[in-house]
Amino acid sequence: MGQKRAGRLMRGMEIEGATKGRFKTATTKRDIEARPAPDLVKRDFSASGLDELWVADITYVPTRAGRLYLAIMLDVWSRRIVGWAIATHMRTELVEAALAMALARRRPEGRVVHHSDQGSQYTSLAFGERCRESGIAQSMGSAGDAYDNAMCESFFATLECELIWKRSFRTASEARREIFGFIEGFYNTRRLHSALGYESPASYERDHAA
Repeated sequence: MGQKRAGRLMRGMEIEGATKGRFKTATTKRDIEARPAPDLVKRDFSASGLDELWVADITYVPTRAGRLYLAIMLDVWSRRIVGWAIATHMRTELVEAALAMALARRRPEGRVVHHSDQGSQYTSLAFGERCRESGIAQSMGSAGDAYDNAMCESFFATLECELIWKRSFRTASEARREIFGFIEGFYNTRRLHSALGYESPASYERDHAA
């Protein structure tokens, strides 16, 4: 289909293309004294079933009242956001809260590989201990390389393009409410993914988990 026809059809259906803003804030702060986990993924973002591989990262959410930070954990097999948390800080408690949600929701029976960057939140002793207690194997990509955590980067690009850069959040509560609606009411349940045969993560899990 040609570009002009696509534009005409979109105008008729009152659909607008979304573009991503250019502003980017670094959220990865390494602890040079911490020892990172080995890279168990090596850019092979594939899984044969539920709760084999979770990828995790943090992004920045601007509001008029100040900065917020969103930590997420994504199941590679179904592309579902299984855990997430929002806070005004990037301390270890932020990623621990996202992990707690993922564990409470999924209750994985086998070993889960948790892949992240080398941010100080993920290399902290407290987070490492929480993973060991839960039977989770930590994995970390190389420092400063977005391709080592490409799936999280892809989700954040979608979130920024389709929500964050289209809105101006007045308060932290408004941002939390809108992000909750995007993740739980749209992305996990209704947004179609080409990698899933144009199903949503929730419907893909229902159809294929067996």
